Amino acid sequence: MKEATGELNMTVVTVVAIAAVAAFFYAFVWPSIKGSIERNTYCASSYGCNNDNTECKYMDNNNEEQTIDCSGYNTSTK
Repeated sequence: MKEATGELNMTVVTVVAIAAVAAFFYAFVWPSIKGSIERNTYCASSYGCNNDNTECKYMDNNNEEQTIDCSGYNTSTK
């Protein structure tokens, strides 16, 4: 019986540790990754950029024109 209790305790510790890592990823790492993906997508489809790419235009999901800062992104290859 003691062995079964010990295994159950380790299972609970493992599940809690996995949940903690997943919560950390979801709260702190994922927003940065998601923002980077969105920025790269919008900068790739941008148009009408000024010389230093600090103000580019793109069409959002609602077909409304928006502006985005694409500095550091090479928009000249389009």
